[in-house]
Amino acid sequence: MQEDYLAARKIGQKEYKKAVIEGKNPYPPVLDEILKNVDVLAQVPVGTMEIPLYMVVGTKTAGRTTAFSHGFMPILKEGTEFAAKWQNLYDAQNNEGIRDPVKVYEFMNRFYVLEGNKRVSVSKYVGLNSIMADITRVLPKRSDVPETRTYYSFVKFFNVFPDYELHFSDSELYVRFAELMGQNLTDPWPEEVQLTVRAAFASFKRIFTLHGGKRLGINTADAFVIYLMVYPIKTLLDETDSEIATRIERIWNEFRTQTNRNNIAVVESPDEARRTGQGIMDVLDILKIPQYTLKHPLRVAFIYDKNPDDSRWIYGHELGRNYIESRFAGLVETIRFDNCSTDEKLAKAICAAAADEDSLIITTSPAQMPETLRNAVEYPNIRFLNCSINLSHSAVRTYYARMHEVRFILGALAATVATNHRIGYLSDYPIYGVIAGINAFAAGASLVDPEAKIILKWSTKKDTDWEREFREEGVYVISGPDMIKPQAQSREYGLYQLDPLEAASGASEDELTIRNIAAPVMDWGKYYELIIRTILDGSWDAKTSVTHDRAINYWYGMESGVIDIILSEHLPYTSGKLVNLMKRGIINGVLKPFDGELHSQTGIIKKEDDPDLTPEEIITMDWLCENVVGEIPAAEGLSEEAKNTIRVSGVEEKSEVLQ
Repeated sequence: MQEDYLAARKIGQKEYKKAVIEGKNPYPPVLDEILKNVDVLAQVPVGTMEIPLYMVVGTKTAGRTTAFSHGFMPILKEGTEFAAKWQNLYDAQNNEGIRDPVKVYEFMNRFYVLEGNKRVSVSKYVGLNSIMADITRVLPKRSDVPETRTYYSFVKFFNVFPDYELHFSDSELYVRFAELMGQNLTDPWPEEVQLTVRAAFASFKRIFTLHGGKRLGINTADAFVIYLMVYPIKTLLDETDSEIATRIERIWNEFRTQTNRNNIAVVESPDEARRTGQGIMDVLDILKIPQYTLKHPLRVAFIYDKNPDDSRWIYGHELGRNYIESRFAGLVETIRFDNCSTDEKLAKAICAAAADEDSLIITTSPAQMPETLRNAVEYPNIRFLNCSINLSHSAVRTYYARMHEVRFILGALAATVATNHRIGYLSDYPIYGVIAGINAFAAGASLVDPEAKIILKWSTKKDTDWEREFREEGVYVISGPDMIKPQAQSREYGLYQLDPLEAASGASEDELTIRNIAAPVMDWGKYYELIIRTILDGSWDAKTSVTHDRAINYWYGMESGVIDIILSEHLPYTSGKLVNLMKRGIINGVLKPFDGELHSQTGIIKKEDDPDLTPEEIITMDWLCENVVGEIPAAEGLSEEAKNTIRVSGVEEKSEVLQ
């Protein structure tokens, strides 16, 4: 009896004809053919283990490939020896199961069968999810191609957690997933953790698929990580299917955002943020917004991870909070929560803000984003903002300034006073946006002085003494912290200059003569005013402003009035002319910090006639200009506070992935 073979062949013929009509290869792909165009580094035996059948996509050699459709269903006629063997295997599967493992080659997370094509075909036909296989891994030569980098991240992950179901579409997700599980990518994960993860993933995959997850086009493992960013893993083990389905529904827009390649909408000006259509839907949106009055003001909560008295960064935001209280004269009221440096404290503050009926909650550190996201899902009627950039969460909008515009001008100004061509630059966190500031400063300096070298230091490195290091290296013109620290005032902020003779003599810090040259100004009050006005006029919630598959990142610059430069009154008038000329050029769009040819420490990044860098390319810079002396530090060398920040918004270390 070959009834089952005939049924399987019918499926195979249908797949074959469909592929031919669509101009595709109707047979399973052949690995030997694929590898002709690949630089292979090595072939590594993995061992025998269970593998997902959906990942078995082709054959190792071309020998039997034409006996199957691309879905591994048989297409040869009945009555052949092949058909008889297939039917016998089918009968054996029904009676006692297929026991012998197949032999496969794994290449880039896909399997190609060397021995056992018919066993794979029968297993797929009867609807099995997995099959035992003896695996040999084919490693491509290491490269900076995104797919290869991601694959090597998988290999690194596989060494500590051998599982083929959990493969992610992005290198960063492996690191993020390990952190969520309290593990790393160096030490093997405990068996108990592995069992928990597999059980939780199986539960998530089943319910996610049942509720249409595959229609989103998102990798299920990616969706699993998004779920774990919001909810504890124990919910997938302890709660009912209905409760898990409800949680999945709440974060559906987060899944949709991740499926969109252009999933971050960078809003570069207030006009763009407030640009609503004139259609009836926008009019209705505006009519539906609450009418804020002096009796019913817009209430805004600011949640800080530190205290304004102890942090330059928080002090700047606190000035902004005070400004909007005064600016809106009772139409906007604010409340402030200090020292919310842990998830527990932040969650408690958000709960208090919700009880206070606040309509907007602002968190001011990238490290606060994970808990902000979790609470944004729980409080869908409250608007959430987090001070960061390039984070793709639809439930939380982010905001940051194009500080590289100011740094560009400061770099040029620094080069006019650094007579020894050496300029110091102090940075803090290697996060999105910060590297662009370093490079813009270096580019500005090189415009004025082609011999200028930017000596880069990081204040968050362990056991650093950047003041001493600058002096020992003959650096007397320095771009330091942007602001004065409220309770420990010092003149070492902004762009300043040390007296070379005093610095070289070994004078103490208190004895040094410091000459302030200029300082960047971040006007958080103006920034908050511009965003709050979008809530008051209804454009925040307008249909033309909101999409369910894109995150909104505000990224305002000098033309918006949110950043500027203060100059020392002791500078010559020609320095003022230079700064004003550059400011006008940037505001009018005729002067761009990264225009023309760009050289990194390792080669040409952009040629003279290449298109302008996109906002994404500027925000995600992971390279340093050729005249920068220094490096982007790895997480291991930074303070614990810095590590917490870069886990969320840190620039990815390519070298770390390729090790």
